[in-house]
Amino acid sequence: MENDQRFADFVLLQAQNAGMFLGKVPNPVSGKMEVNGKAARSVLDSLEMLELKTTGNRTPEEDKLLQTALLNIRTLYSAVETQESNDTDQN
Repeated sequence: MENDQRFADFVLLQAQNAGMFLGKVPNPVSGKMEVNGKAARSVLDSLEMLELKTTGNRTPEEDKLLQTALLNIRTLYSAVETQESNDTDQN
């Protein structure tokens, strides 16, 4: 099986979007760091669906890229959820 650059490009684009929605990458329009948990969850859900639907059809390199992106996004998303929960508890 051969690597498909479109797969890598898609995963990287989604990871960048998740980074922006999780406040780790500045919004290209406003230039500000913003958190949008709902949009980040949507990106994570999409990548998890991609993982499920492409099982057995990814090269080892594609699998490593996807698994790394998922791990990083899940970690960041969890931290944002924890922070939002703490902020809600303090109000």
